[in-house]
Amino acid sequence: MALSYKARRRWSLVLLLVGLPVYIVAAVVLIALFDRPSVLAELAIYVGLGIVWAIPFKFLFKGIGQADPDDQN
Repeated sequence: MALSYKARRRWSLVLLLVGLPVYIVAAVVLIALFDRPSVLAELAIYVGLGIVWAIPFKFLFKGIGQADPDDQN
């Protein structure tokens, strides 16, 4: 079942306001469990994790910044 435009906007907002901070804290805690790598390796890990979190939600964010296609006005 496809989500409507308004539902996708709401879910993307929830994901950005709740899910992303939780993911950031989890990533920092996970990295802190290991010995600190070099600065470049640590940067690569954080950049990689920053990209990976959005891949499963690509369908949710697609077209959110545009006007509502179902709006009749």
